[in-house]
Amino acid sequence: MSDFKVRDTFIPYNQPDISDAEINEVVDTLKSGWIAKGPRTVEFEKEFAQYVGAKHALALNSCTAALHVSLLSAGIGEGDEVISSPMTFASTANTILHCGAKPVFADIDFRTGCIDPNEIAKKITPKTKAIVPIHYSGQVCDLDAIYKLADEHDLYVSEDAAHALWSRYKGRLIGHQLKGAASYSFYATKNLTTGEGGMLATDNDEIDAKARIWAGQGMSHNAWNRYAKGGSWRYDICEPGFKYNMFDIQAALGLRQLDRMEEMQQKRLKIAERYQTAFGKCDALDPPFVPEYTTHCWHLYVLRIVPENLTIDRDQFIVELNQRNVGTSVHFIPVTQMSYYVNRYGFKKGDFPNADKHFERIISLPLYPTMTDEQIQYVIDAVLDIAEKYHK
Repeated sequence: MSDFKVRDTFIPYNQPDISDAEINEVVDTLKSGWIAKGPRTVEFEKEFAQYVGAKHALALNSCTAALHVSLLSAGIGEGDEVISSPMTFASTANTILHCGAKPVFADIDFRTGCIDPNEIAKKITPKTKAIVPIHYSGQVCDLDAIYKLADEHDLYVSEDAAHALWSRYKGRLIGHQLKGAASYSFYATKNLTTGEGGMLATDNDEIDAKARIWAGQGMSHNAWNRYAKGGSWRYDICEPGFKYNMFDIQAALGLRQLDRMEEMQQKRLKIAERYQTAFGKCDALDPPFVPEYTTHCWHLYVLRIVPENLTIDRDQFIVELNQRNVGTSVHFIPVTQMSYYVNRYGFKKGDFPNADKHFERIISLPLYPTMTDEQIQYVIDAVLDIAEKYHK
């Protein structure tokens, strides 16, 4: 008989970690009179580029925007094919379509949830022009293998690093020594948040220059400064661009969050370590596998159940956690199971067996710096209580 006791209050799946430093910076920005794109956005770009080790960084209003302008700036368009993973949020694939190209999906490595380079190789055709690998949950893709394929077939690599700020591949931060570009997310749940927001990092001068035009409504470079002393009112429209820029209120949050990155990360690492230790002892649970080449930022803690050892499925496991006042999520429903993509491309179950199998087992547990020791232990106890109660 279990002695587990349900707590009175709900543990949310995620909460942002906002300190007085961020609040004060936002207030100062509001008082400054410059709340649109301005000096703080430019400063955030410079500091972010320096942090990840990239030559350029372009602050945007979302990672979706970054993914889109990355491909546009590389000349991806009508008739091209772009290879990506089904285990991602739809924006990764949607932005390929927005360029006029065709998304081609390659199955994942079941161990990591990241795209499998061997599956990428099978999908390359004369029409393939780019690869968009997703650094899933904070895991990192096998970049050496992916970069090798890109070199062999002259392909652009646009890394979806929405989950991967602070993650490292063989010791180097994602964003350092890029083959093409990397796109980051600063959504409310991310390791660094600006509420909404994103960043495009690259070492390529041409990609950066074109991305700034695409993201700034197609206006010539530095048109944002046209209202300042010394700025010019003259500008040109070079492309039919988009309104994708970040603004200074967001950047104010980002600057101070970046200052606190290591502090927040250390808390995430400690929580993940406790989860890994606790869940690794239960044969009904499959904690994340972290390959030797990965330093994981633990944006997500994606626990897999082992249905062969349980009398309930993943969906019921989530219901049980909710009844125990633990919030969860699922990352992700494969894009290839979404109705638009099924209707357009005819995908069916079994086309991507590893992604399908992974999806049916996964639960994202609460993991964020403001969690208390009591909350962390409670989540562990709740998961283990369910695993024990429904163990075959």
